[in-house]
Amino acid sequence: MKRKADRRKMFQTFKEYCEGLRPALSKACQEELSLILGDMDRRVHPSVMETLQGGKAIRGCLLCVLSEVLGGTLESAMPRAVAVELIHAATLVHDDFVDQDRMRRGRAATWTLEGARKAVLLGDVIFASAIEMMSSLSREDGLVVSHTIAEIAKGAYQEPIDPLMLAQEMEQNRVSGKLYEKIIHLKTAILFGAACRMGAMAAAADADRTESFHLFGTRIGEIYQIADDIKEVTSHLSARSIRAGEMALLAPALLYFTGGDTGDFLPVLRGEASSLKGSLLERFKKTLNRMAEEIEQRLTRAVFDIETDLPDNAFKGVVRTAPRDLIQMFNES
Repeated sequence: MKRKADRRKMFQTFKEYCEGLRPALSKACQEELSLILGDMDRRVHPSVMETLQGGKAIRGCLLCVLSEVLGGTLESAMPRAVAVELIHAATLVHDDFVDQDRMRRGRAATWTLEGARKAVLLGDVIFASAIEMMSSLSREDGLVVSHTIAEIAKGAYQEPIDPLMLAQEMEQNRVSGKLYEKIIHLKTAILFGAACRMGAMAAAADADRTESFHLFGTRIGEIYQIADDIKEVTSHLSARSIRAGEMALLAPALLYFTGGDTGDFLPVLRGEASSLKGSLLERFKKTLNRMAEEIEQRLTRAVFDIETDLPDNAFKGVVRTAPRDLIQMFNES
């Protein structure tokens, strides 16, 4: 009990909690990844570890602090946190190839070093190993992880990539702002929600509290994706230009936050224009402002809704700072 009491005095904010836990979590991830890879070509190991270690491990840290606020132990939470971080790393390996991004956090993307085939298969190995790892803990943990991986894949599949196809669908009024909510939920929020659910499970929380924590994580994940999209919108506003493929990825957000006619999207999606000007420029500006407002509203709601489910201990304050600290940490990266 003394060890736990001491830990409760160590952190005031979620950012401090992450800084304290990250070294141990990164070490645990590295050890598990070494076990997963086994006799596989060791050349993949450094590239994947660079991807894994380049992040802030916020999902795993969120899982751990939610377990601790409910009286759980790090020993119980850590394997689940490792699984969540490995799943996230695998999604990055896949996403970089699908999006043809050659760099990840200032380093060469795994697929550029190992080739597309090995990169995709490596992601698959990590996904399958995470399922196996969690299934060995409990049937419920295995189900959460397998469901999460399937939903992430569905989100990636539904994200518009082909600009010409998207232009055709827009001309036929087959694209609505609801697509953005679906994408941010499946693409990002689903893993945050799983992390928070598993944090509650690690502490043997009851069903109602586990669901509440899952919703908390889902909301944080949606906020996180909006913050990511803000960076993209800001970048294009600064450059006053956007390519067709980039427009396809941002179109759901623009439509969600501004609505209205999609005619000003079409020239860019068809590759007939690349400049941000006129009504399209104004739409980007309006989207940026509304995204910022949306983040603030969702941050306030996330903390308010979780308040009654947090035990009155020192970790409560850390959890309450988590949503805003997460966005601050993302913006600083």
